[in-house]
Amino acid sequence: MEPGHTVAIVGRPNVGKSRLFNRLARRRISIVHDQPGVTRDVIGADIDGAYELLDTGGMGLATGDTPDQIGKAVDHQVFFAIEMADVVLFLIDGTEDLTSLDHDIADRLRKSGKKIVCVVNKIDHDRREPSWDGLYSLGLGDPIIISAEHGRGEPELRQAIRQALGKPKARKSDSEGKERRLSLCILGRPNVGKSSLSNRLLRADRMIVSDIPGTTRETIEADFDYVSKKGERWPFHLTDTAGIKHRMKIGSSVEYFSQVRAIDSIRRADVVLFVLDALDGVGKQDKAVAGEVVSEHKPMVVVVNKWDLALKALSEGRLESYKNEKDFRDAFSRAAQKGLFFTAGSPFVYVSALTGFAVQTMLRAARELDERLNTVLPTGQLNQAIARLTERRPPPRVEGRRFRVFYAVQTGNRPIRIRLFCNQARRLGESYRRYLESGLVKTFGLGGCPMVFDLVGKKPRYKDRKK
Repeated sequence: MEPGHTVAIVGRPNVGKSRLFNRLARRRISIVHDQPGVTRDVIGADIDGAYELLDTGGMGLATGDTPDQIGKAVDHQVFFAIEMADVVLFLIDGTEDLTSLDHDIADRLRKSGKKIVCVVNKIDHDRREPSWDGLYSLGLGDPIIISAEHGRGEPELRQAIRQALGKPKARKSDSEGKERRLSLCILGRPNVGKSSLSNRLLRADRMIVSDIPGTTRETIEADFDYVSKKGERWPFHLTDTAGIKHRMKIGSSVEYFSQVRAIDSIRRADVVLFVLDALDGVGKQDKAVAGEVVSEHKPMVVVVNKWDLALKALSEGRLESYKNEKDFRDAFSRAAQKGLFFTAGSPFVYVSALTGFAVQTMLRAARELDERLNTVLPTGQLNQAIARLTERRPPPRVEGRRFRVFYAVQTGNRPIRIRLFCNQARRLGESYRRYLESGLVKTFGLGGCPMVFDLVGKKPRYKDRKK
């Protein structure tokens, strides 16, 4: 998002910050749950082109299932949001008495020098009134009474935000605003370094980085511009997702909704950055995550993260079976390509989110892959390629007959769609479909591009229909 106004929602845990965020954004972005500490990272949304709204984790988070380092990291993220903000919405639970934590937060906000709007939530009807004396003791002016769940007080709050922001900051012209940003989705199992990579790209500690798996619960989105070593400006839109788990291992409704948001992010992405751990290789969970990308027909760049740790292990002799870096890299690539055979030639990039090593190479690979998706396959060459592939390796017989392609034509891009006019669609088995796909990918240089075959079978003869 271009520079403009920023509004942050802060408060102690479970006062309704995420619900208010969704209400003002007019769509469900943050996960809403009664469990304190669900929101941990800073989540942003553009509000009517006027300002960016930030949802934050609960300050002073201390629950039995939240490690102390996570609670401290959440507080750090909140202070980061306050520092960014022009206006802070201090949210209070109107159904409860003010706590010492409410007073502590109010004191910190007064000292921040920011414009503060005190907002009292969960007042669903006129019969429920907050303690006015206690609210005024916070020293934050007239509070605004709302119900984020039911929409009470929403117009008054929006007006208060507009007044606090004052004159809009200069924004880009409409023509500039139409610039296409390449949408990247960072995906992978928990604890492979997705948030570290996001922070490296955004050049800010916007995502909490921890060795504890499952730290990121939300899907985080932000625009950023990368300036290449040649001075070129590359515009991107970044989505950092929660680590996707195997469906059988989802242990709570929070994890379920995190998974749903992550899969939705895959669908909206132009290119997926699929992150692996350099020292762990490819496991069952990695295959399951990659499978989600393949099922959505999205292109992917395989990003092997923590390469700095791999090089350190090599230098210390802890990877004795490999001669050097090239030997280890080649072995990793072969093993990963075997485990992720359904990615059809996706580029592999070895990076370090910690040091920034090869980050530009990763982004360039994403740009090249995105451009590759625009490829138009000449019909004549496409049919010749399919003829060569089927001649080299004839399809297996199904019910005594082989699958046969009469004619092929490209019908779309993103993903690349090819309509195959054939004898009978049911005779194309999955393994042979993958063979045709990989062969066409190699022939036309489409590594990493998803390909979809739309089969048009020959109509059965009359006597076959009678059967």
